[in-house]
Amino acid sequence: MFATRSGAAKLSLIVITGLIALKVTVAVITGSISIFAQAVDSFLDLLAVLITFFAVIIASRPADERHAFGHGKVENIAATVQAVLILTAGALIIYTAVRRIIMGTAIELTEAGIGVMAVSIIASIFLSRHLLKVARTTDSIALEANARNIAADVYSAAGVLVGLAVIRLTGLNILDPIIAIAVALIILKAAYDVMRRSFGGLIDVKLPEAEEKVIKECIMMYYGELVSFHALRTRKAGNQRYVDLHLIMPKKISVAASHQICDRIEQSIKKRLHHTSVSIHVEPCDENCDLCPIPSERCQP
Repeated sequence: MFATRSGAAKLSLIVITGLIALKVTVAVITGSISIFAQAVDSFLDLLAVLITFFAVIIASRPADERHAFGHGKVENIAATVQAVLILTAGALIIYTAVRRIIMGTAIELTEAGIGVMAVSIIASIFLSRHLLKVARTTDSIALEANARNIAADVYSAAGVLVGLAVIRLTGLNILDPIIAIAVALIILKAAYDVMRRSFGGLIDVKLPEAEEKVIKECIMMYYGELVSFHALRTRKAGNQRYVDLHLIMPKKISVAASHQICDRIEQSIKKRLHHTSVSIHVEPCDENCDLCPIPSERCQP
């Protein structure tokens, strides 16, 4: 039920909504700004999950007349929006924490704060691991952004928990806004990572070197039937990869034989890189036989 992209998004909605309710309640009771920062962070996670949920639905739609390359970039847009929201929240938390340091305010019932942070850590660990697993299985950048946001919550919640414990033992209330600033910095780092990864898809950054190496290996398997290749271009939109390249064929080869080689190369690439669209342009050789890997007798009419 929760192993699909939409199912994982639904699970996130349930878990994060519960955590927000807990954190807001305890933040009000204790007056802790670090717990409030955690509540804001979880609220942003909720917004991110809602964005992801609708983005995944739209991105899953097949190509149509107006969108010949599909809707995959919707996931990149969703991840970018998430990053902007996270950056905004981080800045607001830092502003509020600095004001708290200047004004100075005591917090109460730290035990309640410690308890809710422990619950938050456990829930976030299990949720982020599940989301990352589904993201890798479905190759969803929006779900991966969600998973990494929630994983960042684990570290910040742990910091808040330790800080509350120290406040409980020492009475140093100034630690609360200082911890809130530390949480905000973690939030800002997560936002930067999501922005860098999602924005690359919007400006058609090429596939990672490891994936381009796979493509080249698939082409090299057919050396001896083709002369060479060039003009390899790659990009990604959501979980969909796009590859186009030029193959240089022996001058005397038939159109049917060239087409068969192209089909085999395309299938080899798709077998190793799922969700890949391959476009191949065929060119004749320049008759520079000294550099050709194909035996000359195979080029005879």
